[in-house]
Amino acid sequence: MTKTTKSTPGVDQIRNPGSIKKGFTLIEVLVVLSIIGILIAISIFSLQSARSSSRDARRQADLELIRAGLEIYKADCADYPSALPIPGGALVGDGSPTTCASTNKYIEVMPKDALNPTRVYYYNRLTGTTYELCAALENGGALACTGGINNCGTNIACNYQTKNP
Repeated sequence: MTKTTKSTPGVDQIRNPGSIKKGFTLIEVLVVLSIIGILIAISIFSLQSARSSSRDARRQADLELIRAGLEIYKADCADYPSALPIPGGALVGDGSPTTCASTNKYIEVMPKDALNPTRVYYYNRLTGTTYELCAALENGGALACTGGINNCGTNIACNYQTKNP
């Protein structure tokens, strides 16, 4: 017959109960926390860059929407409007000629900048047949608008432009 014996702790473990390793050392915990901190910092910077690029893409799309509305307006009204409506307003005809009826909506809701009210879209009607639209991109370059005051917000210079040819 075999006799089963219970496993008993060794003499060293009875005399020195701290010799049994039950957790992580302080150094191990600090190393893991440092690695996690570095990964979080890297991801925050990457996310900020992606957000500003996304806002810039939206600004460019907004200017293209306004440009398309202005071209349809010119086709009906024979020239461009003297000013754009405020953000949230609609671009409607002025009633002259009759093809430019005041019930015609060329832009249903005028877009506003993603960081409104800090930044605005700048519209400058150079002549009845030419204009320029400008915006301030966060990842933009040099000044873009040639006419007017070149102001896309409070102390913000425009650095992206679209205009009719």
